[in-house]
Amino acid sequence: MTDTIPHWLSKQADLSPSHPAIELDDGTIVTFSELKESSQRFARKLTHLGVEKGSHVGILSTNQIPMLIAIHALSYLGAVGVLLNTRLTNEELNYQLKDANVSFLLTSVLLKEQASMLDVEITQSFFDIEALPEKETPLETEINLEAVFTIIYTSGTTGFPKGVVHTYGNHWWSAVGSALNLGLQKHDKWLIPLPIFHVSGLSTSIKSVIYGMPIYLLEKFDTKTVHNALMEKQITIVSVVTMMVQRLLDELSKASYPKELRCLLLGGGPAPKALLERAKEKNVPVFQSYGMTETASQIVTLSPMDALEKLGSAGKPLFPARLKIENQADAQVGEIFVKGPMVTTGYYNNKSANEKSIQEGWLATGDLGYLDEEGYLYVVDRRNDLIISGGENIYPSEIEGVLSGMKQIKEAGVTGRKDETWGQVPVAFIVKGMEVSMEEIKAYLQTRLAKYKQPKEFYFVKELPRNAANKLVRNRLIQELNK
Repeated sequence: MTDTIPHWLSKQADLSPSHPAIELDDGTIVTFSELKESSQRFARKLTHLGVEKGSHVGILSTNQIPMLIAIHALSYLGAVGVLLNTRLTNEELNYQLKDANVSFLLTSVLLKEQASMLDVEITQSFFDIEALPEKETPLETEINLEAVFTIIYTSGTTGFPKGVVHTYGNHWWSAVGSALNLGLQKHDKWLIPLPIFHVSGLSTSIKSVIYGMPIYLLEKFDTKTVHNALMEKQITIVSVVTMMVQRLLDELSKASYPKELRCLLLGGGPAPKALLERAKEKNVPVFQSYGMTETASQIVTLSPMDALEKLGSAGKPLFPARLKIENQADAQVGEIFVKGPMVTTGYYNNKSANEKSIQEGWLATGDLGYLDEEGYLYVVDRRNDLIISGGENIYPSEIEGVLSGMKQIKEAGVTGRKDETWGQVPVAFIVKGMEVSMEEIKAYLQTRLAKYKQPKEFYFVKELPRNAANKLVRNRLIQELNK
């Protein structure tokens, strides 16, 4: 028997029609009733393009109300939303569009010119769709929790991005698990400064509908804008990464946040202990969490009661989730495995990745960590070679693959260097095959890699460190940096 629930936006619009669903910095407010009506209208207009149940629809947009309307509209049609990172190059986007079998691309007006150059059958801006007449079509009244709702790409360790499939059930249980841990309060308002095309932003926008809680939506993170919102807009929870916390603490200076602010939910990689201690001194409620695209956002989070006692820990698995440490090579440290109804059912169209990563419901995260004697998780490293820069995941192998495509480069090795602002930044070690300048390399990368993935430093070396199996040993690249 298939698990179904009433359509969550229709249900919330019925329960709390005049309650704010979305607030913007300019004072704009959209109620749940207005969000439902706008999304249903948009869905009826989308059918003019041929969008139907099962269609894969790309969404290329920065954070804005029309983007959220489009996402909810797809749920009324039973279509699948493929959320695209606006910071990627056309080459990177085309790979994802093709891999995900995207036939329709929706975009913001400002990105329409770029979108028109992508390899997709039909491209329309949100504004274009609004101009279409509504077509009478039956809309979904229920949500099948086993049905696929969204696909978000995450970089693959082989350099090929993988499409993480999220069912409605993954999003539902992510919301339930978070509420059981952080609690739900009548006046909760969650600020989103992170992109909705990332799982954290998307997850929070869905939590909003399930909880009946307004989100305070920003197009991007700006220190002063976020600071002012936290001080003046009755925000209770905000999603952040390490770089954001650093800047917010600097901006806060000797002041204090209002008592309404009960949680800065920190994701995007382990935070430096010094930063957590600084937050504790200022009485800023930072709760470290652990999650990934594959777990539909957080799956391990520190609870309010443990936040100060277990500094540096990501906490315990959320109520519906399980966790274990396997393949322990160094004392307690081993690979983190997770299981639960918020964990992806698999990668889209990628049998080999599914067989490698998911066994009997357990997801091998590739991340290293350990549990203390009370069962609290401490994350030691993220996928060994993973570089986390300002909350963005960067895989060295992807950059190496692009560099190796340059005929003047014989070999390339990439690793992360610590950076006070971004946590880490990528740096590249290059063995020349023929003469090449740094300027030529930078120009080559400009159209092939998103700006945040481009190495910040280049080192020309005679050879790269390799083991007996001729595999690149990246931790020795770090040693080269420290010489």
